[in-house]
Amino acid sequence: MIPTRILLVDDEPILLKAVEFKLKKEGMDVTTATNGEMAIELLTGGGRYDIVISDVMMPGLGGMELLRQVKESQPDTKVLLLTGLKTEDTVVNAFDLGADDFMTKPFNPKELVLRVKKLLR
Repeated sequence: MIPTRILLVDDEPILLKAVEFKLKKEGMDVTTATNGEMAIELLTGGGRYDIVISDVMMPGLGGMELLRQVKESQPDTKVLLLTGLKTEDTVVNAFDLGADDFMTKPFNPKELVLRVKKLLR
């Protein structure tokens, strides 16, 4: 069985490592990027991912713009957004742009894994 390929994008190194560890422990193939620009390079460089998990607030290219570009270029790729801002506008805007799921920080890593598995069904 081919492992699930995940692109994990966050500018917080500790969160990035913790989530990467948890997903890899579940047998998933995880590639990390520390900003939106790096994520776009990976996606346009032929990288195919089942799910992109991205922080919304990052310097430079943020999660909303990354979401828009992912859905334009790879519409079948699922996108789960993470944010410390839980404003209704942010959530509504994310779903309008095609987000498949949304979680607010701080979050339980076990819940994140469950949501990823749900998106894969």
